[in-house]
Amino acid sequence: MDLRGANLSGADLRGAKLHNVDLIGVDLSGAKPRGAKLHNVDLIGVDLTGAKLRGVDLIKADLD
Repeated sequence: MDLRGANLSGADLRGAKLHNVDLIGVDLSGAKPRGAKLHNVDLIGVDLTGAKLRGVDLIKADLD
């Protein structure tokens, strides 16, 4: 799945299962991803300003 450049600002992603997703440049500012499973996702350049990442599973996520 390719969500490159999507605006998910303030999105409620609680419990979402996003595996092998391209999130390059996505705006997740203010998002609520608590409990989300973001396995093997590419988070390069993602705006996480104000995002609450407590409880988010980031197995093999690329944050560089």
